Amino acid sequence: MKVSVLTVCRNSAATIKHTIDSFFAQNYAEKELVVVDGGSSDETLAIVRSYPQDEIRLISEPDSGMYDALNKGLRLYTGDAVGVLNSDDCFHDLTALGRISEGLEQADIVHGDLDFVEDHVSKRVVRRWRAAPKPAKGFRTGWMPAHPTFYVRRKVAETVGTFDLRLKVASDYDWMLRAVELHGFKAVITNHVLVDMMVGGASTRSLGSYIGHNFEALQSRRQWLRSGPIDYALVAKPVRKLGQFLSKAQRNSGPLV
Repeated sequence: MKVSVLTVCRNSAATIKHTIDSFFAQNYAEKELVVVDGGSSDETLAIVRSYPQDEIRLISEPDSGMYDALNKGLRLYTGDAVGVLNSDDCFHDLTALGRISEGLEQADIVHGDLDFVEDHVSKRVVRRWRAAPKPAKGFRTGWMPAHPTFYVRRKVAETVGTFDLRLKVASDYDWMLRAVELHGFKAVITNHVLVDMMVGGASTRSLGSYIGHNFEALQSRRQWLRSGPIDYALVAKPVRKLGQFLSKAQRNSGPLV
């Protein structure tokens, strides 16, 4: 099974080398990296072009943001499965793609654990996301997978379609909701950290972006799940994330009392 990895970037010279190094370090051979650049003016393109090009597909042109770039990637990839590795994130270790492939041999979708790190040199973990099985009411309960660990078979990507460009920070949430809730594709968990995600992404860099993500997620649930103006998940989703911080505190300081 060939696994395609989509990386979108613009002026990512400070971080993208770590991202691409982690891709080439994978011990899984059937892989492809699709880099969609938004017209970088720094050294990003020079860095990408410094790697062997037989496993990289590169396009560089102006776009309308991250989700527009991801839609271009969905049109370009050639693999049997696809997922996203952000240009400031890394695969956790050299086994990640192999574990993803193993999961996709059993199901249409696989997702797993994620560590939020301060940087890719110290790898200091500031928050841990541990995958949980989908509850009976799924996204209505505040549950969601970690998108950077979310890989799907081609038939899933083709059925779900493109990212919704009307959503500025939660289109990945909306895409996963459609895959899991509307189309009912089978998902499995790999209980392994797949990705180290650098803190400060589009949905987490500030309180405003965090609130914006939650209300855009509500907009998605209202559209697809017929949620009301305010629903249970609007509260439950942030509460679930609180558990990630508490888990980190327990690992560092022992049991909380």
